[in-house]
Amino acid sequence: MAEKTAYDFDFLSLKGKPLPLADFAGRPLLIVNTASKCGFTPQYKELEAIWQKYRDEGLMVIGVPSNDFAGQEPGSAAEIASFCEFNFGVDFPLTEKVQVKGAAAHPLFKWLGAQGGFFSRPRWNFYKYVIGRDGKLVDWFASTTVPGSAKVERAIQKALGK
Repeated sequence: MAEKTAYDFDFLSLKGKPLPLADFAGRPLLIVNTASKCGFTPQYKELEAIWQKYRDEGLMVIGVPSNDFAGQEPGSAAEIASFCEFNFGVDFPLTEKVQVKGAAAHPLFKWLGAQGGFFSRPRWNFYKYVIGRDGKLVDWFASTTVPGSAKVERAIQKALGK
């Protein structure tokens, strides 16, 4: 049996429609667990800038809202969508709100934790995961590493094959 890749996991979109990552097979991904009421929430602006900069080269940015940390994503799907669009102009796909830590974590986040090791498991909102065109984890970054940092930029360039 082939080794799992990020493309083997499925979500529902924030609008409740299927969002299988297989739809993006062969494209690099930047997956981020997000929250609307977090000190790191302004990172949405940089995530949108990365999406605008690299989408034509194939990069998919995917936000994964989660209420796992201090209840910082309490809103409904409609409230999350409205907040992200109104405050940050978010145009990249957002999944339904899911758990990203613990036994009930979404299977993708369990897989990411296994791929990146113990410290790659989300410990707060806005952990970033760069996935290569082969569906494998290229690198991960904690909340404090901003999306526009040189480290994240290098990982994205690597994922794009530059």
